[in-house]
Amino acid sequence: MKGVIKSFILETAEVFLIALAIVLPIRYFLIQPFFVKGQSMEPNFYDGDYLIIDELSYRFRAPERGEVIVFKSPDLKSYYIKRVIGLPNETISLEDEVLTVFQGDQQNGKKISEAYLAPDEKTQGNLKITLKPNEYFVLGDNRHLSYDSRNWGPMSKDKITGRVLLRLFPFNKASAFSVPTYEPAL
Repeated sequence: MKGVIKSFILETAEVFLIALAIVLPIRYFLIQPFFVKGQSMEPNFYDGDYLIIDELSYRFRAPERGEVIVFKSPDLKSYYIKRVIGLPNETISLEDEVLTVFQGDQQNGKKISEAYLAPDEKTQGNLKITLKPNEYFVLGDNRHLSYDSRNWGPMSKDKITGRVLLRLFPFNKASAFSVPTYEPAL
């Protein structure tokens, strides 16, 4: 009887260690769960949404405009979820609720058309900022309730945890996310 119990304990420990060896690298290097807290990304993400974050993609490529990312807050005490609006070396201008992106020279700016925003959503503020290499300008989709780059400035790439890949909960809203297209193309 003691041999059977000992064998059972050893097999259980072996299964547990193998599972741990598989799950931990996936959890810490490939994907990560994330709960949305707050209203800054409504109507696209709501408080309590359970998301899966892809932590691997940005090791091989840069974030794209329109992707929803999770990153360490400027105070490094929590994580935020926001949408990438401005890319490195671009100039972002916000004037009279019009968001314009300048690539290269400051004469050929293009107004951003953001179909993912609520129809009555306005981007408040007045600013003009030129991003450095490895800096991003991020905004929440619920602009009047979002604490974002309008408040604390550009965000460094090294603060990015990953991009939102899937929403798993609530089950009736489970979906995968792709990058929106912008008209005119930027």
